[in-house]
Amino acid sequence: MPQFLYTAMDGSGKERKGKINAASEEAATIELRNKHLYVTSMRVVVDVKKTKAKTKSKSGGSGLNINLGPTIINRKDLTIVTRQLAILLGAGLPLIRSLRTLEKQAKNPAVRIVLGKTSDIVEGGATFAESLAQNPKSFDKLYLNMVRAGEASGAMEIILDRLAGFMEKAARISGKVKSAMIYPCVILSISLLAVVGLMIFIVPNFRKIFKDLLGESEKLPSVTEFLITVSDTLISQWYFYIIGIVAIIVLYKIINSIPIGKLGIDWCKYNMPLFGPIIAKTAISRFSRTLGTLMSSGVPVLNALAIVKETSGNEVVAAAIQKVYTAVKEGEGIAAPLSSTGVFPPMVISMVEVGEETGKLPEMLDKIADTYEEEVDNAVGALTSLIEPLMIVGLAGIVGTIVIALFLPLTKIIEKMSG
Repeated sequence: MPQFLYTAMDGSGKERKGKINAASEEAATIELRNKHLYVTSMRVVVDVKKTKAKTKSKSGGSGLNINLGPTIINRKDLTIVTRQLAILLGAGLPLIRSLRTLEKQAKNPAVRIVLGKTSDIVEGGATFAESLAQNPKSFDKLYLNMVRAGEASGAMEIILDRLAGFMEKAARISGKVKSAMIYPCVILSISLLAVVGLMIFIVPNFRKIFKDLLGESEKLPSVTEFLITVSDTLISQWYFYIIGIVAIIVLYKIINSIPIGKLGIDWCKYNMPLFGPIIAKTAISRFSRTLGTLMSSGVPVLNALAIVKETSGNEVVAAAIQKVYTAVKEGEGIAAPLSSTGVFPPMVISMVEVGEETGKLPEMLDKIADTYEEEVDNAVGALTSLIEPLMIVGLAGIVGTIVIALFLPLTKIIEKMSG
């Protein structure tokens, strides 16, 4: 029995969306009308029985079928599949044959399974976008809406090629930001291990020396006393440190799961020194690239803004896009509400304004994305060259403080021995 995805209005004029199984579209409409729902749009999703029967026949029709959850294609494989599918469609192959070809050639089992299921659903009468929607973990709203735009325009291979290019650029900029974050994290981790090693294995030995040569009654310098106290607690009460670290991680997770908390954390990331400018430029590049790609693919501006908000990856930017969405919905342009958010720099506002005036907003957004991707490259390079001396100075300061704290009592020991 086919399954239909519908949009309807209830008696109060409120929009309702959902799925319904019925023998035909007319039967589905009648059933919804009996529930006092008036259909505004409806389309078939998939013939459930046909798809199940086809899946069963592929598995031999019998035996134990264990479902461990949805199979997910990672972003790297998805980019490759999208590019290959665009090439096959551009060569004139039908969609189903292209999907089956990629399914046979796929070396990754996840890719093979997802493409197989997608092909089955398309053969069952669903559109390509509807078949992809059955696996939302692999295909996000950005991907689905661009595929829908490709189906509506009849230029699927062009849209897929553009989508693959977008994903490649997004992966490249994300990789550069991650590489900039990994370096200081590794250095900090090594520095922390070195300091903990000194506190656990070296400081206790010096404590014994001070006790033997100066005695229990002799008062040590304050910095030395503090260092020995920290060393003692680290050795005898190490579990408190672990509990503290776990508590901080759990607290961060809890705060990050609350909308207002996530907004606060993202605001701190957006405005933090050193890394803040990179995060801000990456967010602006992602916003511009996503919005430009969607609009140039034929996605309506309101739908495009809604998708960009969901895929922004930063609540500060998402809140700003929501304000723009509301203003555009009320009939305004994009530049003015974008300026009022205070999140985007004047250059971006000016270029968006020019794009709106000339009717070439998608092209202008792509230029903004190119500009900020280049700025991210430069910022990452500058940050890497700046972090190295800062890390060296910081580590030298910490180790130097420990060394000074340990050698200050030696002056008293030398005086006592000489006297």
